[in-house]
Amino acid sequence: MNPAAAATPPAMFALVSRSCISRFAPRLLGPALLAFTLLLATLPATLPAPGRAAEPSAIPAFAQAVAEAAAQDEEIAAFYRDNGYRPVWTDTGELARERREALFNALARAGDHGLPVASYGLEALEAQLRDISSPRQQGRVEVELSRLFLLYARQLTSGVLVPREVVPDIVREVPLRDRRALLDEFLAADPARYLRSLAPEAPEYARLMGEKLRLERLRARGGWGAKVPADSLRPGQSGQAVVALRNRLIAMGYMERSATRTYDAALQRAVQAFQADHGLEPDGVAGKSTIRAINVGIDKRLASIIVALERERWMNIERGKRHIWVNLTDFTAKIVDDGKVTFETRSVIGMNASDRRSPEFSDMMEYMEVNPYWNVPRSIATKEYLPRMLENPAAAGHLQLVDGAGRVVPRSAVDFSQYTPANFPFDLRQAPSRSNALGLVKFMFPNPYNIYLHDTPSKSLFQREVRAFSHGCIRLQRPFDFAYALLAPQSDDPEGEFQRVLRSGKNTRIDIVPNVPVHLVYRTAIMPATGRAQYRNDIYGRDARIFAALQAAGVEVGGLEG
Repeated sequence: MNPAAAATPPAMFALVSRSCISRFAPRLLGPALLAFTLLLATLPATLPAPGRAAEPSAIPAFAQAVAEAAAQDEEIAAFYRDNGYRPVWTDTGELARERREALFNALARAGDHGLPVASYGLEALEAQLRDISSPRQQGRVEVELSRLFLLYARQLTSGVLVPREVVPDIVREVPLRDRRALLDEFLAADPARYLRSLAPEAPEYARLMGEKLRLERLRARGGWGAKVPADSLRPGQSGQAVVALRNRLIAMGYMERSATRTYDAALQRAVQAFQADHGLEPDGVAGKSTIRAINVGIDKRLASIIVALERERWMNIERGKRHIWVNLTDFTAKIVDDGKVTFETRSVIGMNASDRRSPEFSDMMEYMEVNPYWNVPRSIATKEYLPRMLENPAAAGHLQLVDGAGRVVPRSAVDFSQYTPANFPFDLRQAPSRSNALGLVKFMFPNPYNIYLHDTPSKSLFQREVRAFSHGCIRLQRPFDFAYALLAPQSDDPEGEFQRVLRSGKNTRIDIVPNVPVHLVYRTAIMPATGRAQYRNDIYGRDARIFAALQAAGVEVGGLEG
């Protein structure tokens, strides 16, 4: 390197010092990142200023270091190879300074998204920066900054975790952005604006972030106060437990300040509003489930919010101008048009057993089947029905035996004693009828998991508060109205068309044109466009597992239990 060039003021690091420390230090992530920026101000420049010819010995050393550092990362290696091994983060130019500032600022705010700041390795990067004294070391830091950018971009656009590695029943395909494209797009864009654009655009994502920050501020001030020391309370009661209930609901924003010690009408209305926001029967009585929900602390609610943010990143996709939204924890199915719920019905989901829980995924609803057959899943046929038929061939007489050619086989022609679950050669199905297990209509989005939405003859289950009773499919309380709503865009008389087919008694397929995206999701924290945050129980324990995995990855939620 030219001795004169080596002696010139470290312009790159002076720029970092002035801009990062003065403008961003108040928001940086503690002493580690502040030390990061201070270190930059003390390091020597290792590349010539823009426009000055480089000495042959300097460029090869930097390029060789970049090539070695990027050797195990195909996309980063190709990126630097294609750009002639020019630095994009560590030169002395204004644009490189803007890129560094934008990245530092994004990292300073990463905790707002519930991202694991620890995964960025700031301490290790600090050590590398401290030791920079040559072009080779600068090359290694250059590559490390590109890796850091790509890690942050991946986590913000597509999530920190791979969902099915944490919960196998989350079979959702997570969209991953092309890493080389991310680098190219970043270099061609305004750095700060581009980094902001990486966050999911779904409006609920921003609302969840806002709620996270609100809860963190509230937690710092002491949370929601003392828990309610009672198993249940009813209107008309009075005493310290009622006072604790009143104070807790005031702190949560469900009622105005009051000095009452009695469970009066105002307190009853507040309890009803709380129940409605938490998926409970809004009867105004603070029973066991209501008291249990009211006593949940801020840290647990924050965990639900952080998991919901991660789940939103997994669904950073185009959901469809019209789509079907099935929230398993809420026991509802909705049709959403242009961001507004235009139809909603109660649902029953899979029971909480290892092979019965409803999975999470997205697909396209293609058709409805009116007067459907119920094709009994193989596992149910062999585990539940075959043992009964071995004892009594007439058992489960409402089911037909169907051979491999699709023909119905009379039971009198079958010697069931010859068969075991391994060699049973027949399928079982139930013919269309009002007593059919699928009811009178099913809604199909063909998928490998044999999951669909359908009617049911078991109507009483929809009155339960917790509705997890099926073998995995989603039962609808108002399937006919759901069918009318789906057919409305393609029919002048959707109800008449559906009823004519229904009255025929024949198994009939009606295509849904165009197909409608359907999303089976699992949200324990819900942020509507208006109103307060809503919460649901972690019915399958999935969010607890996800949050534990996020904590293991470096996400932190500490502090006061409110």
